[in-house]
Amino acid sequence: MTEHAQGQTAGNAGTDVLRRLAQVLAARRGADPASSYVAALYAKGQDAILKKIGEEAAETVIAAKNGDPAALVHEIADLWFHTLVLLSQQDLGPDDVLAELARRFGRSGLEEKAARRGG
Repeated sequence: MTEHAQGQTAGNAGTDVLRRLAQVLAARRGADPASSYVAALYAKGQDAILKKIGEEAAETVIAAKNGDPAALVHEIADLWFHTLVLLSQQDLGPDDVLAELARRFGRSGLEEKAARRGG
């Protein structure tokens, strides 16, 4: 992690950014589609949001394969943004995902997979 990024995330600043962004996204849900990109995306519906997430995921993979750290961070930011749009569309937010990650913290990935399979 870069020194700049470490400074930005100290003291829950990263979580605060996610929460502030979630508030903005929620406010755009009822906005005129002509007023913002996010409002237009909401108006197009879930399939459009999912398509955008797929595109951003593919771009993230390409950036990683190309070995360009700046491009990778940029694409992951796009991916996170669009997943936050989806969460908001589903009446969820970053705190729901953070709670799930906290629940899993300290648990082996193998244990987690086994629990999801039912054994």
